[in-house]
Amino acid sequence: MIRVLLADDQSLVRAGFRALLDAQPDIEVAGEAADGAEALAAVRELRPDVVLMDIRMPRLDGLAATRRITGEPALRDVKVVMLTTFELDEYVFEAIRSGASGFLVKDTEPEELVRAVRAVVEGDALLSPGVTRRLIAEFAARSKQPAAAAELARLTEREREVMALVGIGLSNEEIARRLVVSPLTAKTHVSRTMVKLGARDRAQLVVLAYESGLVRPGWLG
Repeated sequence: MIRVLLADDQSLVRAGFRALLDAQPDIEVAGEAADGAEALAAVRELRPDVVLMDIRMPRLDGLAATRRITGEPALRDVKVVMLTTFELDEYVFEAIRSGASGFLVKDTEPEELVRAVRAVVEGDALLSPGVTRRLIAEFAARSKQPAAAAELARLTEREREVMALVGIGLSNEEIARRLVVSPLTAKTHVSRTMVKLGARDRAQLVVLAYESGLVRPGWLG
């Protein structure tokens, strides 16, 4: 059973998400929070698998709460998905750099929200359908603290190739087709690359691909 925490300052939004998620046979809402401070306390107490975190909330905003959650070793397995009203929210990229596993716009289709919860538990990066790869590239280009390209020296040639394909938004299945290997082999390469670079999940691997210069803004494969 996938346990989800809902963090949003609008009770109506939380109620809608709860009704949708609780109706799924493999998902349950473990708790709710009306601001970032409550979310942080609830995560520490309940240890959910996924947090659906609104960016703009009182007391402690979602971005700050995400940094604290992802910064605590004991909460490493908790995945955070940021919720935003606007696809071009200027904080989206910083949220992913802070450890969020992805983001969704609040008006996303119900089935996409359910798929998103399941996807992040499996370790996949998550972008709302309306958010294009160009958006990731745009925010990556604005990064204030680029990572050293020397980090790529830890990777094999194939792992760098796989990382670049992850960076332009390809799934494991698409990577497998591009490289003419099995999806399992592609997934293994992605996993090993994340371990070597200390990436929390696939979303951070995308960020590192841009920050290291392996992929450049505008390269859409």
